[in-house]
Amino acid sequence: MKCPRCIQIIHQGASCCPHCGFTLENADKRFSETDRRLHRIEDRAGLMRSTERTRVGRMLHQFEARFPQLFLAVYTARHEGRSDIRQLGFWLLNRGQFLDIPEDRAGRCGIILTIDPDAKVASMTWGYTLDAFLNEKDSFLILSRAHAYWVEGRFGEGIQRVIEQLALVLMKRARHAKRNPARFERKVLPQGATTQRSDPADDGEFNEREIMES
Repeated sequence: MKCPRCIQIIHQGASCCPHCGFTLENADKRFSETDRRLHRIEDRAGLMRSTERTRVGRMLHQFEARFPQLFLAVYTARHEGRSDIRQLGFWLLNRGQFLDIPEDRAGRCGIILTIDPDAKVASMTWGYTLDAFLNEKDSFLILSRAHAYWVEGRFGEGIQRVIEQLALVLMKRARHAKRNPARFERKVLPQGATTQRSDPADDGEFNEREIMES
């Protein structure tokens, strides 16, 4: 996994980043005033019209029907001062209380798209068990699909393109995993765990990827 503050590679079981000292407790302090009660669509920045939220909600349910072991959520917010969107995504998946997601998936099998329109930054964060199926090139490609829409302020459409591209990438990787399952053995294991194939129901910390909007 990577530290959400300094983006250096660290051991999944590490309680703090050995490079910058970041811990989950640091994120707790940073986002102490942020309501951790969430829904699949949490548009706190008001980027989508009601019709767009309906379309995005429908696509999220379709995504989860296709990948029933996962969940996908969208979070938008405007943060004054420096935007710590990487740390926010990390914190939301670790501390968020998703009210409309089954407990057996929430916090363990999640992917969350976070957007700060004022800072012009978006981030995609996922559970470490997806490391065998997603990588940095994938996240850049997925978020790049929305770039032109977001630059024009068409956030709802951009979010839909992200969901579509993410589903395409995961379907492609699922086909590869079926043909060669050993190749997709989990890359990062929690401390004390034994080697096994990736299981989205396992607990663990989360990795984070970002793309800047320019």
